[in-house]
Amino acid sequence: MEQKLINGAMPVRWGTNCVSAPQRWKRSLCHLLATAAVAVAVCVVAPGTLEAQVQTTTTKEYKVKATYLFNFAQFVEWPATVFADANAPIIIGVLGDDEFGPFLDQIVQGEKIKNRPLIVKRSRTVAELKACHILFISKSEEPRLAAILASLAQSSVLTLGEVEGFAQRGGIINFFLDGEKLRFEINTDAADRCGLRIRSQLLSLSKIVATAKDKEHK
Repeated sequence: MEQKLINGAMPVRWGTNCVSAPQRWKRSLCHLLATAAVAVAVCVVAPGTLEAQVQTTTTKEYKVKATYLFNFAQFVEWPATVFADANAPIIIGVLGDDEFGPFLDQIVQGEKIKNRPLIVKRSRTVAELKACHILFISKSEEPRLAAILASLAQSSVLTLGEVEGFAQRGGIINFFLDGEKLRFEINTDAADRCGLRIRSQLLSLSKIVATAKDKEHK
């Protein structure tokens, strides 16, 4: 089997594991989800090597997040009405600063979920990404997060964030660091309001949270 390369470079080495993503990352997701926590400490590589150049392009943290984005699509069901037809693509959007680089595109390249290809779009305006099915909202957008989430309230978009309180403010999935491990929390009430069904396999690996105003009424 031909091995995929990152930006034309040889596999990147972290710790004792030689990782040739994107294929190796996708194959290892069973372990990724089974642990529900991935160490994201950056290892030291020899300066001037191709590995070092790739490492500075996309950090390990964002390689892990990109892998999660791809795999979350396999554990979420959208209303049929959000797709034009049975073969319409699943669109992953990145709003704001893009820390993924080309890695996210490489992760989804040639992949299909239920016969749907995956494509990636990027923008700094939420209006250009409202057709997305998965929307990663970068931490650069925190100052206007309330307005962004409000604009998506009536749509079936799986929103993902990476800032404290994202899920409690109405976002659906939020990444957070627990020491050097990457974890995620899910606001199931927000998912229900958007008409999204998240499978129990994924929910069992997450921390379940509620929107702040929902908590007040419980």
